[in-house]
Parts: sequence; C-alpha cells; structure tokens
Amino acid sequence: MENKTPETPYQKKINGIKIEDYHIIKEPFYVETGSEISLFESAYKLKLPVLLKGPTGCGKTRFLEHMAWKLSRPLVTIACHEDLTASDLVGRYLLRDNQTIWQDGPLSLAVKHGAICYLDEAVEARKDTTVVIHPLTDNRRILPQEKRGLLLESHQDFLIVMSYNPGYQSVMKDLKHSTRQRFLAIDFTYPPAKEEQNIIVEEGQVDKETAACLVKLGEMVRNLRQHGLEEGISTRLLVYAGRLISDGVPPLLACEAAVTRAMTDDIEIQEAITEIIAGIF
Repeated sequence: MENKTPETPYQKKINGIKIEDYHIIKEPFYVETGSEISLFESAYKLKLPVLLKGPTGCGKTRFLEHMAWKLSRPLVTIACHEDLTASDLVGRYLLRDNQTIWQDGPLSLAVKHGAICYLDEAVEARKDTTVVIHPLTDNRRILPQEKRGLLLESHQDFLIVMSYNPGYQSVMKDLKHSTRQRFLAIDFTYPPAKEEQNIIVEEGQVDKETAACLVKLGEMVRNLRQHGLEEGISTRLLVYAGRLISDGVPPLLACEAAVTRAMTDDIEIQEAITEIIAGIF
C-alpha cells in the first residue's frame, strides 16, 4: 500500500528509495555499560567522526542503532568487504531505458540528507576505497563525486561512524593511520555480568536463573582464549542460546548449537566447551 504521508525534506525519494526508510522507528534495546552514550552525543553535536572498537557481537551495531533512534537520524549502514569500491559508496552512472542516469551510492545519500553513515567492519574494505571518506572527516566535510565533477557539501546533521574489531587486525588487514587518526574512538567489550544478564533476559526471553547460567557460561568460555580459542563468545550467541531455550529446546542442545558448534571446529576446544555446559546446566 502506497504511503500517503506528506513528504518532508528528509523523506524525498532518491533513485526510488525514501530516506525515511532508514529511520529507526522503534527504540532498540540497549544497556549502557559506561559513558558511551554521552560521549557519542557530544561527538554528534561537534560533528566528530566516531570509531567503534570492540570484539564481534559485543553491541557496537546495537549501540549505534540506539543512538540513531535517540537522535532521530536516519542510519545508513554499509557492510564493508574486500570488493567494495569507491563507486559503491559514492555512486555511478547506469544505463536505464536507453538513457544514462546517475545513481547515488549510500554514502552520497547520507551526506545529502543528514544521515548517520555506518561503515561496518571498515577494516574489511580496501584501503584505496576508504580514502574516499577522508574529506568528510575534517573541517571540509565534503564528498567528491569525481565522475560528475561535483563536490557534495555535507548536510549539517551528517555524521560518519566506523566499526573495527582489533582482534582481527594484521599487517594485511588494519586501518591506515591516515584514516584511523581522523576518528575519535569508543571502546566496547563484553558487558559486565549484571548488565549481560539483563540483556539476555530481555533479548533471549528467558528467566533470570537461565540468564545467569548463560552469563556464567560466557565467562568460562571466554577464559578459553588462553587455551587456543581465537575469540571470546559474543553476547549475541548467548542471546541465541537463550532464544532456543525459551522456544523449548533443551539447554544442552541449545548451547551446543549456539555456542559449541558456532564458536570453533577444533574438537578439543569443543569438548572443553561441552564439559563447561554440562557442568552449568
């Protein structure tokens, strides 16, 4: 059914897409674990680019969704990968109905309409691609559309945010210093036990006792990093286990699917995790 709501400046159609489609209508559940909300609000007010650092599944994306909702800004998310090109971000000419037309990329869309643009796992993108954001991260706040010979000036509400998992950094995959030093950084880690329990109760839809067991499981599995596990278990996987349990799956089977098999293929580590689960449940 067509939306008959009168369009505002932030609801204009861009190549068939409405900027309102990027608004988050319902408040995302988020538990603050430090001063990250006030720090982000100051960064947004001052238009300072933000880098969210932390392991997989610790809440970086959920935090940004919460902030976009709180600030009433559209959130344009770009999943970075090694095949991502500058044209994928900025835009390109397309042939349509025997005509050559320009189609803005998601970064251009965000720049024009004051969205928060989120480059998820920016380290996965090629370094020659991420440099396109440099003019947006200083006092110029412009985006060159070189193929059109244009310079887009950022909307006053535009903000660029990147996420980064330091645990995966290497010589081949790390942020260039010329990129990294353009952002202020907010560190994320796994929530403290009490907060993580509240998250699992809310998101996993389980009782407090089950959530407490899952939190204990998370703490013990994370200790296995000292014995060969590449990365600690994410809060996200603990929530998945909780959802399976709330749906009637036996705890041992739920944790095997959401934790043991998801975390590693190493047989010895799987056996160690299985023993931990059996001891808890």
